[in-house]
Amino acid sequence: METLRSLSLDLLTTTDPNQKASLTRAMSAGLRAGADDDILARGIIPGRPAKPILVAHTGLVKRSVHTNEGRAALIHSLAHIELNAIDLALDICWRFKGMPDLFYEQWMGIAREEALHFELLRDHLATLDVRYGDLPAHNALWDMAERTRHDLLARIALVPRTAEARGLDASPPIRAKLAKAGDHEGAAILDIILRDEIGHVAVGNHWYNWLCQQRGLDPVATYAELAQTYDAPRLRGPFNMEARLAAGFSLEELELMGQ
Repeated sequence: METLRSLSLDLLTTTDPNQKASLTRAMSAGLRAGADDDILARGIIPGRPAKPILVAHTGLVKRSVHTNEGRAALIHSLAHIELNAIDLALDICWRFKGMPDLFYEQWMGIAREEALHFELLRDHLATLDVRYGDLPAHNALWDMAERTRHDLLARIALVPRTAEARGLDASPPIRAKLAKAGDHEGAAILDIILRDEIGHVAVGNHWYNWLCQQRGLDPVATYAELAQTYDAPRLRGPFNMEARLAAGFSLEELELMGQ
């Protein structure tokens, strides 16, 4: 019988990004989670199209958002991040067994919202005469997922609570740039993404603290250890403290960030 976790692996290995997004959004919310099922990896994880060509993040050329090419490059980069975010939510759902059903239901809900974000950005990109895949992209988000594939606590600490939480900080200045350049539709999409991402990071924070409690670990000290063990990128400001507080970061963590 198909379960929420087995279906998440099917979606994860789907190579066509448009199909992956549409199928993820259409997925039924009433499936049995299959929390304790053993699910063997199959296919290529994650399924990816032949394009975009993936390069080091330092290999991406920065252009002014006041040009059509610059806005297209920025929106393409954001669309790629959202496609990665779909894969990250699907991967955490199928890969890690033995969690409460609510864990899987919440991550599949996140996958649906990330799919919507991808579609909004993809469609906006088309108004700039560019398709997703036409420009190069980088793979930094998935690299951390690979490094933490054997440890759920590390995955949650260093992907939703670190890499994806950076979006809370980056979103307002990017939105401001788009608005200043006259791209009000793009700015409105960023508003939707920020609103939803606060909730996504909050889910990550909830389960990180839940796991720490289950294992008798101090969340702040454990995060520092995991960041060092897995060579996580150093957190750099400025930070969106309001969004981070709304997403469930503790005052102690926020104070440490501000030092």
